[in-house]
Amino acid sequence: MIDAHRVTLASEDDFDGWRDAARDLAEAGVPPDAIVWRVDGSEDDLFAKEARQPTGASFPVPRPFIDLAKSVVCHTDPERFALLYAMLWKLRSNRHAMEDRADPLVDRLENLAKEVRRDVHKMHAFVRFRVVEQPDGMTRFIAFFEPDHHIVRHAAGFFVRRFTNMRWSILTPELSIHWDGETLSEGPGTTRAEAPGGDPLEAMWTTYYASIFNPARLKVGAMLKEMPKKYWRNMPETSLVQPLIASARNRELEMIDRAAAKEGLREALEAERRIEPGGNLRKSWEALFKEARGCTRCDLYKRANQTVFGEGPLDASIMFVGEQPGDQEDVAGRPFVGPAGQVFDEALERAGIPRSEVYVTNAVKHFKFEQRGKKRIHSKPNAGEIEACRWWIDQERSLIRPPVTVALGATAARSILDKVVTISRVRGSPIALPDGGECWVTVHPSFLLRIPEPDRKREERAKFVDDLKRVRDRAAELAS
Repeated sequence: MIDAHRVTLASEDDFDGWRDAARDLAEAGVPPDAIVWRVDGSEDDLFAKEARQPTGASFPVPRPFIDLAKSVVCHTDPERFALLYAMLWKLRSNRHAMEDRADPLVDRLENLAKEVRRDVHKMHAFVRFRVVEQPDGMTRFIAFFEPDHHIVRHAAGFFVRRFTNMRWSILTPELSIHWDGETLSEGPGTTRAEAPGGDPLEAMWTTYYASIFNPARLKVGAMLKEMPKKYWRNMPETSLVQPLIASARNRELEMIDRAAAKEGLREALEAERRIEPGGNLRKSWEALFKEARGCTRCDLYKRANQTVFGEGPLDASIMFVGEQPGDQEDVAGRPFVGPAGQVFDEALERAGIPRSEVYVTNAVKHFKFEQRGKKRIHSKPNAGEIEACRWWIDQERSLIRPPVTVALGATAARSILDKVVTISRVRGSPIALPDGGECWVTVHPSFLLRIPEPDRKREERAKFVDDLKRVRDRAAELAS
């Protein structure tokens, strides 16, 4: 059994202490599983011994690792110090170890750093100072913030640079930081109850915020993603958000009315307002369908037989988006009628979702293929083709307005979310969309067809059905 070395760090975000200890231990050849990392004041390990200051051959460490470590140390993950040392241990023998993006350790550290950077961004964006008169007659600006990670010291420099000439304090549950115009100091943490309430400037700020609020640009899902409700109680303008959202549609229509009156578009405006299930929605969809039949937005139309547009009820609560039509879909002119479509239909039936009640379409509307003899072999759409076809998906979603959109595979997810995602990371959880709906990501049915091992194929098909059941339940929940 390897004797454990105990390293005690001064604080939860003690990067300097971790770096010094990690460097000495790595140079001495102490492996990761022989080290216990703890923070001063945390529970002791009775079987560990204090790490000495061993010496050994030094080795270079790439700068990106240092930058990564400075962020990861601020995370709340209790394993962060050990994970960083494990990465340092790899770098000891392979200076390019961080370049292996398939390494689970690299991936985990990158995700931790990303979460810390996001938390720092939230602190920069959502800290709101309030004016407090001090006993000495001086003015101090005080804010309260609740970070998710140990970022307060890490983020302090931003506020020093931005508010150099102010006297300010930022209070958090873990610790507080204070700037007197020359020196940055620290104090104990506090509760929100000890933070100051409103001040005379808030009325001016909320009036300004309400006046610049533009209902035509309101995207509730995107707003909640960037400004979660946990931050609202510390921001004066957020008391206006709910009533502004509630009145947004009426205000938007008033703005359109004024523009329509000027441009002679009132009749068109009224037609747009009548696009609802049972009204003119079908005519609008048919016009879109006819337009799509002649699509030349990318070069795929030159070789495909026809555009394969979506199908299904226009008041569907679930929209399924696949990658692109296959050979049989290109011939039939309908989505999901080939082998993958059969797998899809079977999974829908097992999940209790009638296909006749969902809308089914593809991210790319033309079949992309390579000719091999008499066979046309599927070829993955590129980014330009996905982007060119996104216009049609956006039009379909704006007409149908599904509460739940299911992206079947990475191409569909990229089209809906406008970014590349890894299915394993986002699968099984809702992703808020700018229009207020949700996106759920799962595998494409064709993936299930390509699995050679019978046991794994059964397992993956069961997981796919479970995904569809969760989607079914979520759509029912949103409709209730």
